[in-house]
Amino acid sequence: MINTILCLSDTHGFHRRFRDLPKADVLVHCGDFCMNGTEDEALDFMNWFCDLPHRHKIFIPGNHDVCLFGAKVDGLDANCHFLVHEGITLEGTTFYGVPFFMEGFEDRLVRAIPAGVDVLVSHQPPFGILDEDSVEGTAISYGSEVLSEQLGRVKPRYCVFGHVHAGYGVLRQCGTTYVNAALVRSSGRMNAPVLLKME
Repeated sequence: MINTILCLSDTHGFHRRFRDLPKADVLVHCGDFCMNGTEDEALDFMNWFCDLPHRHKIFIPGNHDVCLFGAKVDGLDANCHFLVHEGITLEGTTFYGVPFFMEGFEDRLVRAIPAGVDVLVSHQPPFGILDEDSVEGTAISYGSEVLSEQLGRVKPRYCVFGHVHAGYGVLRQCGTTYVNAALVRSSGRMNAPVLLKME
């Protein structure tokens, strides 16, 4: 049974700074583990991620992980799952991964998210939820309107994402708990990984 999920996102090559991560049944990374999108960066991340002691591990690509656009990832440990517009059920809890490639974010695939998802793992936030940053003093929302529409249909228990570093935090709304787990702050300092205790 899945009781706890540890959420990470937007580590941008600094993943090895995160030592002694909290224990959890599932470790989720919501993308942007690379900075420049190179294969070397992705391999270093995957080696680190696979070696972590968590029982189940899930990761998806973000817009900085461009080397994985259209890629098939082989050779992962049996308990490590790379999800690109697909789902997996772990101990009765269904996870579904929605990546975000700037040149390939396809609305039709977002609209195809199936019903019955417990934990939606996305890189981009839904529009209007923990998705704001300020540009020259003006707040701008960077979330996806299509994803927001689909959440109204799918109604997952949890929606975990990153991408907008200034949106880091947790919000419960209309029966869904939203987590922006972006860890690298604009100052170069790090936010803490978010540990969810499932209800």
